[in-house]
Amino acid sequence: MTTPFTLLRGDPLPWLLEPDAANPGVRYFALTELLDHPRDDPDVIAAQQTIMTSGPVPTILAAQAPAGYWVEAGPGYYPKYSGSVWQIVSLALLGADGHDPRVRAGCAHLLDEARSTYGGFSVNGKPGGMIHCLQGNLVAALIDLGWLGDEQLDAALDWLARSVTGEGIAPAEEQRAPVRYYRGGNSAPGFACSANNQLPCAWGAVKAMLGLSKVPPAARTPAIEAAIERGLHFLLSHDPAVADYPMGYATKPSQSWFRFGFPIGYVTDVLQNLEVLAALGQARDPRLTPALNLLVSKQDKEGRWTMEYTYNGKTWVDIETKGKPSKWVTLRALRVLKHAALPTT
Repeated sequence: MTTPFTLLRGDPLPWLLEPDAANPGVRYFALTELLDHPRDDPDVIAAQQTIMTSGPVPTILAAQAPAGYWVEAGPGYYPKYSGSVWQIVSLALLGADGHDPRVRAGCAHLLDEARSTYGGFSVNGKPGGMIHCLQGNLVAALIDLGWLGDEQLDAALDWLARSVTGEGIAPAEEQRAPVRYYRGGNSAPGFACSANNQLPCAWGAVKAMLGLSKVPPAARTPAIEAAIERGLHFLLSHDPAVADYPMGYATKPSQSWFRFGFPIGYVTDVLQNLEVLAALGQARDPRLTPALNLLVSKQDKEGRWTMEYTYNGKTWVDIETKGKPSKWVTLRALRVLKHAALPTT
């Protein structure tokens, strides 16, 4: 495919690679994901060590209880955005070292407390609280933090995949079935969710595919492969640049689709949709051309992207400044452009 996009207007890579005590994870990911340095490279090791001693990660870990949770024990979805779920998701996004005992304690707590009897992650630990945005975010974070192959995580992955396809799950109306959907959460195959008026939820689909994309191809079960196929079909059935997926209670797409930010909670954006599709090998699909054009159009004259959406003021630590050039958003953009074979310098 011939790329029809405007090239980058500047070279942001030196900016991303510079030492930055406030955002040390940017350098780590730029080395490993943009420049393909191996994990045992001395520069990469030093970069991750810096993540654990400066910037947001030490602040998040300082707020952790000795038992591994944040704020209160249990499933950890609440309070938003200071509970355990959001910290584990953020720690992974920030590049925290999954071998750190505090990080492992937080992950282990959620694996024990945040899964329902069906195996999937739940906002309240019950089957009715399982939603794809939560499950995908946590599966992705736990894999990034080194838990792939863990028995509990394998069960969560299996449930996530089958909840997309419907394999082995009875309709919500069959209340006596041993395993069924619930009207209060994921309510049917194909991403249907109560939060989207029982229609397929694209935010949930992006998160579910994010989680499943983290499983190496050689480790994907038939259930995971089937779920990925269904997810790709759904996400590519609409123009990601328009994001006119089923809207449930709304009459037009949420503006959050078009505001790029960091970190990413249950909300998603066009850029994360592109990130997921790129990770699943679709970056050069012609159907992504409008979304890639949208992405490229948002850069400034120096090849940087702006922080347009933030959780600052709601979390344990603020990250960058809304309305200013963002290293994290720029990193996200360059990940996609690398997959799309666009020059990044």
